[in-house]
Amino acid sequence: MAKKILLLPGDGIGPEIVAQAEKVLLFLIRKGKLHVELEHGLIGGSAVDETGFPLPSETVKKAKQSTAILMGSVGGPKWDSIDRPLRPERGLLAIRAELGLFANLRPAFLFSELAKASTLNREVVAGLDLMIVRELTGGIYFGNPRGIRELDDGQREGFNTLVYNEKEIKRIAKVAFETASKRNGRLCSVDKANVLEATELWREVIEKMKKDYPAVELQHMYVDNAAMQLVRKPKQFDVIVTTNMFGDILSDLASMLTGSIGMLPSASLAHDGKGMYEPAHGSAPDIAGKDIANPLATILSLSMLLRYSLFEEELADKLEKSVANVLESGLRTQDINSDGMKCIGTNEMGDAVVNNYSTLVS
Repeated sequence: MAKKILLLPGDGIGPEIVAQAEKVLLFLIRKGKLHVELEHGLIGGSAVDETGFPLPSETVKKAKQSTAILMGSVGGPKWDSIDRPLRPERGLLAIRAELGLFANLRPAFLFSELAKASTLNREVVAGLDLMIVRELTGGIYFGNPRGIRELDDGQREGFNTLVYNEKEIKRIAKVAFETASKRNGRLCSVDKANVLEATELWREVIEKMKKDYPAVELQHMYVDNAAMQLVRKPKQFDVIVTTNMFGDILSDLASMLTGSIGMLPSASLAHDGKGMYEPAHGSAPDIAGKDIANPLATILSLSMLLRYSLFEEELADKLEKSVANVLESGLRTQDINSDGMKCIGTNEMGDAVVNNYSTLVS
C-alpha cells in the first residue's frame, strides 16, 4: 500500500509555496522514485472560512492516516477579530497536540552562496550549521490555567501558565542528545532557571540525563545570553534544546543569520515517527498572490520529510544540492536578492529547483 502525504497549504503565501514543493513530489512520483499518494486538506483561516473551524475533523482524520504532512502557513489579519478559539493559529496548535508532535527540529544553515544576504559579517556566519530542538506541545503555549479575566477593581488581566513535567523534559532532551550524538557532539540547553522554576526543573532533568550520553558535551545557558551569543558568535553552537516559547523566538533569530527566514525549514516529530514539515516563516499576507514569496524553505522542509519520514536520504541530499545549485547559478527571490543576481518569482524558483533536480535524480 502506498504511503500518504497530506498537503496543508493554509493561508497567505501558503498555497503558493506548497505548490512548489508539490512540483518536486509529482516529479518523483512520475519518475517512479516515490510510491506515495498525495492528499490535500484545510487548516487555519482557509478552514475557518470553509468549515467554521481552524482544524476540521476531516483534516485530523487525513493527518492520522498519513505518513507525513507538509504544511504551508496559517493566519492573517483577516481573522484577527474572530473569537480566539477559532483563530487560525489555534488550528496549528491543535494539530500538534492531536498528532503528538512534541519535537520541533529547526536547522539554521547558511548556503555559501547567500553569505552576503546575512546582516552579519561574512566571517561571523560563513559555514554556519546549527540545529534548534524546540519542545512543541508543552510550556506556556499549552499550560493551564490561561485566559483573560476581570479583576475586582474592573481592570482586565491576561494570564498564562508556564508548566513542564519531568516526562515532557526527558522526551525532548532525548531527541536533543541523540541529535547532538549524530552531529558534532555538543548540546546547549537554554533556559531561565535563575527566575523560572519550570526551567529550573528543566535544567536539573537535562543535567541528570547527561550520564546516558557521555560522548556529548553539555552546557547550560540562560535565554537572554543565548540570544546575544547567537548574534555574537553563532558558530559556537551545534545543537540547542529549549522550551516552546524560547525555541519559537530563538529559531526566528537564527533564521536571520542565514539571510532570510524564507530559507529555513522545520520538522515536527512524534513518538510514532509521524512528522509534520513546514517553513519556519509565517503566512506573509502582505505578499500573498504576488508571486514573490521564497519557496525554498518549503522545498527544504520537503527534504526533511524525505529524510525523517520516508527515509530517502539520497533523494533528500540531492534536493538540498539542487537548491544550492540554483542559488549558485545566481537565481534569487526578492528576499535574498543582491547585486548581480537575477530576481525571479515563486513559480520560477520552484521550476528552477525541479529542473535541476531532474538532472541529479536518474
